[in-house]
Amino acid sequence: MPVIDIHTHLFAPQFGSMNLWGIDELLTYHYLIAELFRSSNVGYEQFWNLSKTEQADLIWDSLFVRNTPLSEATRGVVAVLAAFGLDARATDLKDARAFFRSRRVEDHIDQVLELSRVSDVVMTNDPLDENEIRIWESGTSIDPRFHAALRIDGILNEWNSGVAKVQSQGYRVQPDLKGETIKELRRFMDHWIERMNPLYLAVSLPDDFYFPEDSTRGALVRDVILPTCREHNRPFAMMIGVRRGVNPALRLAGDGVGYANARAVQNLCVNYPENRFLVTMLSRENQHELCVAARKFSNLMVFGCWWFLNNPSIVDEITRERIELLGTSFIPQHSDARVLDQLIYKWQHARRVIAYALYDAYNGLLEDGRPVTREEIERDVERLFSGNFRQWVGLAQRRITSAAED
Repeated sequence: MPVIDIHTHLFAPQFGSMNLWGIDELLTYHYLIAELFRSSNVGYEQFWNLSKTEQADLIWDSLFVRNTPLSEATRGVVAVLAAFGLDARATDLKDARAFFRSRRVEDHIDQVLELSRVSDVVMTNDPLDENEIRIWESGTSIDPRFHAALRIDGILNEWNSGVAKVQSQGYRVQPDLKGETIKELRRFMDHWIERMNPLYLAVSLPDDFYFPEDSTRGALVRDVILPTCREHNRPFAMMIGVRRGVNPALRLAGDGVGYANARAVQNLCVNYPENRFLVTMLSRENQHELCVAARKFSNLMVFGCWWFLNNPSIVDEITRERIELLGTSFIPQHSDARVLDQLIYKWQHARRVIAYALYDAYNGLLEDGRPVTREEIERDVERLFSGNFRQWVGLAQRRITSAAED
């Protein structure tokens, strides 16, 4: 059963070097960088001064040769190598590098999507990133398997620095939100929705996020993001619970997790019933309350086991809890992949855990006196892996409309 990967940091091939793939990118993934410093005496600055090739060599030697790759992130690399017939016990990366160098990017994308059984990928697209802006404004046709998601962290979380970037695109905005700022930001959002055709608007929020709140972010959510989503019939996706830069020396690998207040989600759902929300929370301790909230609000779609939760034992626990509380009315997982090849292991592992959880649920139903048919199981899996998301973002209808126009 193919899956729609509803949240990744991947890019279509038209984005050039932003489309990451290959062994060096796999090994210098920030999950593995964090693990390196637990098994190596190398210093932070010493590591960052190495080239990417040297960093990959060091990580391979430290985590795969000198230590057994038991963590989820290291096992993932092993699974990718095995999928391509490469030796995961090799003492160096010579053969792996030769293999990836021999690949044509378009062919490699096709094979990875086939191996991972992913039909569609949702990207993360920043309208304030100069490299992305050039691609979008060029009018380049994007691989139709890759869909946009309009990422608004630079507006909601970093407005003090984001305001200048919005101004540079010709919009009359001010740091204090006065004057025409709200009107101009609405115009900015309208432009990028027209340009990208995103499936949803998205933001990663800290563990202390609350709504409503008397803050710049609170005003922007209330006066810009929510009305924009309603007008364009787009869901607002919130990923809540990150604690940025707990160890700045680790750079991208230095973020942590904090317990968030799920009342913020409930307040949004009850006060804005015409908006649709996609929500995932990073702390394990938030999951039960989020599930209960989804039972109360039909405009809330719970999705994924995000970031530090994407470990089989925790995915298993959360998926079972969601089935028990929500049936099949949720989206069980997304990959959050930053490197194309990660799709292979992230979905291999996710499918395995979700299958076990569903098996036990069906077995319990059978013991209670109600057998299920193959057709019912296929219907349920399709709903979990793609149907719920298609319905929530209107993807099926949008494709039908597009085909009719063609």
